[in-house]
Amino acid sequence: MVFLGAILGGENTAKTIGNNVLSPQEMTYTIVSIILLSVSISLFIANLLGVPQSTSQSTVMAVTAPALYLNQFNSHTLFVEIIPTWFITPITAFIIAFLVGKYIYKPLRKTGITISKQVNDSYILKGFILAMAMYVAFSIGANNVANAVGPISVMAINELQVSPKHTTHILLLSTLIIAPSFAIGSSLLGKRVLQNTGKELVLFGKIEAVIIAFISASLLLLVSLFKGIPTSLVQLNVGAILGIGVAKLGFKNIFSKTEVNKFFIVWLIAPIVAFFLSLFLVYIADTMGMLHYH
Repeated sequence: MVFLGAILGGENTAKTIGNNVLSPQEMTYTIVSIILLSVSISLFIANLLGVPQSTSQSTVMAVTAPALYLNQFNSHTLFVEIIPTWFITPITAFIIAFLVGKYIYKPLRKTGITISKQVNDSYILKGFILAMAMYVAFSIGANNVANAVGPISVMAINELQVSPKHTTHILLLSTLIIAPSFAIGSSLLGKRVLQNTGKELVLFGKIEAVIIAFISASLLLLVSLFKGIPTSLVQLNVGAILGIGVAKLGFKNIFSKTEVNKFFIVWLIAPIVAFFLSLFLVYIADTMGMLHYH
């Protein structure tokens, strides 16, 4: 589903990352290697801390660093289109989940309509959970895969002198290589992130899990298809989880949790790490004569 999402819905986001922040002519082997290394290190640190981190935000900041260094920075794309979306979408996820939890799900429970064990264990509900997991994976493909595919595909087009009519082939090949790595990474390094997101914020049941997944995936897919803006799934997810949690337990009980505060701190630090690491490596590459200017 990640692969399908990337193929069917990832082109706009890949173009934003590959063309609209840094001039595509500057996407050389050296620059792209620096960008991807910087993103990888910042995400690796977040994974060790067990905090779900935004691939999109780290990637955008890692691309912004060489764009500034090379005087190719597109401030309109970053400040008018991308950054506002980073704030608007998680808040939207929070509000929708809060309204669903407070005015639909919670009142149903108060009326005595309880979720029986038979319903919780039914194949229909399990099927819904599987469908939502696939839907989320499709949305990830449409947005987050593009963070790696965008720079790599533009680099390949530049360095290999590929004809514009073969651009789609480069995108497909890049996606084929990169999409499966999402599954490998989650299998090897995702355990602590899963535990912290699934248990430490607020405990929720299967129906709530379906609601959270649907809200997060829908918002991410809409942003990918209509705007092509690299956006954080994890922040959408956490926003929806917090919305459900506040509807159940109140603001104070949720936002006083240590894990919530740690999430916000790491969300702020990781993109900054990616930016400064990328900037430092670009400077080193330049002093060593590894950059060539167009």
